[in-house]
Amino acid sequence: QLQLVESGGGLVQPGGSLRLSCAASGYAPEYYGIGWFRQAPGKEREGVAGISGNGEVTDYVASVKGRFTISRDNHKNTIYLQMNNLKPEDTATYYCAHSRTWFPSAAPPWTYFTSWGRGTQVTVAS
Repeated sequence: QLQLVESGGGLVQPGGSLRLSCAASGYAPEYYGIGWFRQAPGKEREGVAGISGNGEVTDYVASVKGRFTISRDNHKNTIYLQMNNLKPEDTATYYCAHSRTWFPSAAPPWTYFTSWGRGTQVTVAS
């Protein structure tokens, strides 16, 4: 099991950009799929973006396709979420999580993640 710590959230105007980071520690983080999730007040948590352990396969929820990009640097054990053209509806607490087992070459299904970090708040407002 990995330990994950998110950072990079903040307040941004609509149309702006933020880059979130997820620092992973533990045994062989490069073999785990990583997902970014978000939860807005009064709403259920939803999967936003996922990436395979080798970084070659990604998956996105439809509402962020073309605006968000997930990537990872396995030398730094860090996974990123670049968020562009942010909208007020992107306001939420963002969490990263890892796959339940090794997922080196595929993006895990949204239901196959565990061990969420504490989250980082993203607020999009003018």
